[in-house]
Amino acid sequence: MKIKFNREELQSAVNIVSKAVSVKSTMPILECILIKASSEEIRFTANNLELGIETVVKCDKCKVQEPGKTAIEARLFADIVSKITENPDGDIIFTSDGNIVEMTSMSASYKIQEKDPDQFPELPMLNEDNYIAISQFTLKEIIKDTIFSIAVNDSNKMMTGELFEVNGNILKAVTLDGHRISIRNTELKEDYGSFKAVIPGRTLTEISKILSGEADREVLIFFEKESVMFRFDNTVMVSRLIDGEYFRIDNMLSSDYDTKLVVNRKEFLSNVERSTILIRESDKKPLVLNIRDQNMNMKLNSVLGSLNSDMMVNKTGNDLMIGFNPKFILDVLRVVDDEEISIYMTNSKAPCFIRDDAQSYIYLILPINFNTAAY
Repeated sequence: MKIKFNREELQSAVNIVSKAVSVKSTMPILECILIKASSEEIRFTANNLELGIETVVKCDKCKVQEPGKTAIEARLFADIVSKITENPDGDIIFTSDGNIVEMTSMSASYKIQEKDPDQFPELPMLNEDNYIAISQFTLKEIIKDTIFSIAVNDSNKMMTGELFEVNGNILKAVTLDGHRISIRNTELKEDYGSFKAVIPGRTLTEISKILSGEADREVLIFFEKESVMFRFDNTVMVSRLIDGEYFRIDNMLSSDYDTKLVVNRKEFLSNVERSTILIRESDKKPLVLNIRDQNMNMKLNSVLGSLNSDMMVNKTGNDLMIGFNPKFILDVLRVVDDEEISIYMTNSKAPCFIRDDAQSYIYLILPINFNTAAY
C-alpha cells in the first residue's frame, strides 16, 4: 500500500476515529486503527466493540498509488501524525509492506510495526427501517442542553445513558442522575413513527465533538434493538445501546405549583456564579433562596466565607425559602437562551421545575435540606 496524504485530511481522520479506540483491551487489535485504501477512497476505522467509528477520505485530496489495508497501534500513530503534520508544507507519504508502515514528510521519516488487519472487527451495518433525520446544529444543541445531568458512574447503568424517544414528529431527549432531570422536546420535519432507545452518554459526548454544528448539514440516526448508527458527512458511528426499560419520568413531572418566579436569566446566572467561588469541589453547601414579595435573597455559607445577594423577581403565589446545589442551577442557566426564565416550586422539600411555556425544555432539580436558623 502506498498513499500520498494531504496533511489536514490525515489529521482530521485520525482525530475522528481515535475517539472509538480501546485504551486497554485483552484484544490488542482493538487498540489499533484500520486503514483500507482503494482507488476511490481511504477508510479509517476504530472499534472498541461498544463504539465504532469509520470515516472516509476521498481521493480528490489524497492519492492512492497502491491500494491495500493495514492496522496500526492508534496512540502511537496519532502521536506521529500530530508531530509530522506540524510542518504546514508538503504531503505525507504513507507506505506499507505488510510488516512495516513508513511515514515520510520533508526531512522526517517514521517506521512502525503493523498489526494484522484481518483480525480487526468490522463495524456492523444496521437495518435502516427506523430512523430520523436531524440537523447537525440541532443534535449538537440537544446534547449540550441535556448531557450535564447524566450520571458519571456505573452504579446505575441506565442513568449513564440518554433516552431518545420518537413519537411522530417529536424527539424527546431525557437524562437524569438521581438529583435532577433534563428534557428537550424537538420538532422534526417528518412523522417517523414511534420508537425509543437509551444511548450511552459517552457516545453522545463523542459525536458532539465531531459534528460541525451547521444547520444545513444533516445527521441520519438509525435505531435497532441493540444498536444505534449515526451517519453524517463522510463518517459513520455505531454504538451499542443500554439494555433495559428507562425510568418512568412522567410520574416525576408535575404542573402543580404554589410559587412561580419569572427572573432575568443573566442576572440570576451572575448571582449564582458568584456563590460558587466560595465552594470547594467536595463541598455540598446549599445556595438558599429566600423569596419574599418581589425580592429573592440568596445566601451561601461555607468554610471559605459567605455570600449575601439580592435580586428583583416577578413572583406569583407563596413566599418560600428553599435550598439547591448551585451547580445544578448553573448547568441549566448556561444552556437556556431565553432572556427570562420561569421557575415553578411547591415547597422546600419538593422539586422545582424550570420550563418554557411550550415545554421545549423542562429541567427538574431536587432541593437540599438545610438548617433554616443558619439563614
